[in-house]
Amino acid sequence: MPEIGPWSSRAIKDYSRVIEEFGLEPFDPSQLPDPPIVFRRGLVVASRDFGRILRSIRGKRPFALLTGFSPSGPMHFGHKLVADQVLYYRSLGADVTVAMADIEAFAVRGTPLRESKLLGVKSYILNMMAMGLEDADFYFQSERVAVRDLAWRLGTKVTFSELRSIYGFDESVSYSHLSVPLIQVGDILHVQLPEFGGPRPTIVPVALDQDPHIRLTRDLADRNSLYSVEARERGLAVFIRGKEDPLPHLERARDALESMGFSEFRMVPSYRALFVEDAPPGMREVVEEELRRLEPEAGYYGFIPPSATYNVHLEGLRGGKMSSSQPESAVFLDDDPEVAARKVWNALTGGRKTAEDQRRYGGDPERCQVFQLMKYHLVQDDAYLRQVEEECRTGQRLCGQCKREAAEAIREFLEGLARRRRELEPEVLSRFGLR
Repeated sequence: MPEIGPWSSRAIKDYSRVIEEFGLEPFDPSQLPDPPIVFRRGLVVASRDFGRILRSIRGKRPFALLTGFSPSGPMHFGHKLVADQVLYYRSLGADVTVAMADIEAFAVRGTPLRESKLLGVKSYILNMMAMGLEDADFYFQSERVAVRDLAWRLGTKVTFSELRSIYGFDESVSYSHLSVPLIQVGDILHVQLPEFGGPRPTIVPVALDQDPHIRLTRDLADRNSLYSVEARERGLAVFIRGKEDPLPHLERARDALESMGFSEFRMVPSYRALFVEDAPPGMREVVEEELRRLEPEAGYYGFIPPSATYNVHLEGLRGGKMSSSQPESAVFLDDDPEVAARKVWNALTGGRKTAEDQRRYGGDPERCQVFQLMKYHLVQDDAYLRQVEEECRTGQRLCGQCKREAAEAIREFLEGLARRRRELEPEVLSRFGLR
């Protein structure tokens, strides 16, 4: 497997290096209206093609969001960070779709589909609905025909050598595992099919090690398009892919661009090209989106390449990786509030060995998993968080004070979440055929 990828066991140490190597843009949360703490406190570190989403938000135009979870273990606070982002985008008008990646859980981890169904509904879907995502479109990969159909159709343009190059597959990989990347392409792109809302910008919030999925999906969105738009030194060039007569498609493109206010055209059917000489090169993505929306009428998908934001992985409560298979490494959303509070009291901190040393030398909040919980989940007030950090560094605050505050906040949050789960449970279980 590659050093960094969806199934790599290696943790990312140098995010700046990875961002540069993957060709990502650093993420600036100030671009967003009233960003929540997951954005403004540095959890989201990079993005790809985020301008499309910003234009949709600012122009109050339709955009979609697709995210997914592999239900091979219960939902924990690391997963909640993605749910928090989803809630924010939904408040800005996103059409939200959430995949339960039961095919991936089976193919990669051997989790039976029935087990994934129970866990996906009772832990992930029920908790996310209790958090406020009642109106999201939740589905299981194994049950959505459109996803599997897209994976099959788009897979005709992907070779094993490409998948090996992207994911590091070798001859020992099972066919089921080999199919997972294309199923995830189907997840991301199916929200742009006519029956699911049609072509529109789509945001996919993921961890940085999931970028191979995003790159493959964007590439396949382009490979299966009719119109290709290129920026030139002066203006834009629109090209027609395929072998059919380009003239009707070029004329349709010209008409659409005229309605956008452009007027200087040069059509060259022999080149399968339309040159838009008064379109600024910076308008390439906007023009591309407009033309992709025409494609379904011509029998093409019209997929707009998905955008993505990338968040860092947080360490577990005892250091190392946060994992559903290691109960003490994470606070689960289904935890009894008292059990969760005890986990907080046992968490690794950045404090000194003795209270005397702590007061003399101060602590290190960057190494403290309790401060991490406060920073990304529990403390909304930025000024108070800065106060906590300063008091820790200067030795005015001992670890017990932070643990006490964090444990009480966790307890209160989980008690409220459990009450809401109990209210929703009969309806949700019935909706997914579990009662």
